[in-house]
Amino acid sequence: MQLLDRVELYLVRTPLPAPHAPSWIPGTIRTHVSMCIVRFITEDGIEGWSGFPASGRERAGLGDPIAGLFLGQDAEDIDTMAERILIMAAGGNYNWWLEPAFWDIKAKAAGLPLYKYLGGTDDRLKLYASAGELRVPMARRDEAEARLAEGFETMKIRVHDFDEAVDIDHITDAATYMQGRMNISVDCNQAFRLTQNGEAPLWSLDRAKRFVDAAADAGLAWVEEPLFGEWHEEIAELTEYSRVPVAGGELHLMGYRELARMLKMGCYDFYQPDAMWAGGIAQGLQVAKLCRETGRTFTPHCWSNGFGFIANAHVFAASGFAGEALFEYPLAPPGWIPEARDQIFTQPFLHDKGWFNMPQAPGLGFDIDFGVLEKYGHCFFKASRKETHWMPETLADF
Repeated sequence: MQLLDRVELYLVRTPLPAPHAPSWIPGTIRTHVSMCIVRFITEDGIEGWSGFPASGRERAGLGDPIAGLFLGQDAEDIDTMAERILIMAAGGNYNWWLEPAFWDIKAKAAGLPLYKYLGGTDDRLKLYASAGELRVPMARRDEAEARLAEGFETMKIRVHDFDEAVDIDHITDAATYMQGRMNISVDCNQAFRLTQNGEAPLWSLDRAKRFVDAAADAGLAWVEEPLFGEWHEEIAELTEYSRVPVAGGELHLMGYRELARMLKMGCYDFYQPDAMWAGGIAQGLQVAKLCRETGRTFTPHCWSNGFGFIANAHVFAASGFAGEALFEYPLAPPGWIPEARDQIFTQPFLHDKGWFNMPQAPGLGFDIDFGVLEKYGHCFFKASRKETHWMPETLADF
């Protein structure tokens, strides 16, 4: 039993080497990796860490509910931890990103890397390069050539134009140019709408059908998120219609129950729940099991930060799908590169010629760089089972 004795919350902003314009948030330019980070410490001194993307100080009020719900509880009782995350959700906050920290503790207590603790035997994951920005066709060709030279055999590109002809031209050009040398897939980023900084196209079922026809004709490996994520019936109709596999499922906050219902409806061919959003590690593995039983493919999304990357890598390595599917490797130079994304760790999670070697240290497999944490982070909440310390002044000008 690993009783949770203390908790700390940090807001951290580490700089990127160049601006990054994520395709799924039109009009947004990122200059930093911004995260809310949690550090749980047990009575035995075992630490569990996790971190979630932060647009600002929106999670500054989480301290009291986290301390009240988790301190004194057994971190190894994942079912109880999940139930308490759902108690937070009843108040309007979904925080599945906390759950990997408890698995970090559980695997460290067992002295095993998490994927091995979960029964996984795949020490190496074959990757696909996941581009995060829009590019004009010639620049996309250059990007594909660079990824091919680094050892990647598959690359996922992005489209997000109001003119569907532009999107179709982009996938057709990339696939034709790399034909016989690299597989191309595409993320349409239609499953959720982040329009706070700019407008975005909203695809209809008819537009999505025309797009998957073009994708099939161009020979794409899969089409990701071609329709809004809550349109379950339309997604199922599209997937049945499509001649190319349809993928999605990354940010479904209701987790396994919703994804299982979608799977039974035939919504996707590839299921991609992200443990930081869609129910945590335990529910991700439940989805993987159901995918196996029903002949679907499972491979998690991991575009968030280093914590999200490695947590989902452990899920994939334990899922049984690592020998037959590809795992996402976010890479959008010059701004979004692993060395910048993972500054909070003493070592970044780098690929090896298109493969990822799973860390062998106990738990999630990273060490926090406390120098970086002190330089770029602010601790705004600390609590033990005896006392609580709010430090809102640390965020006043952050």
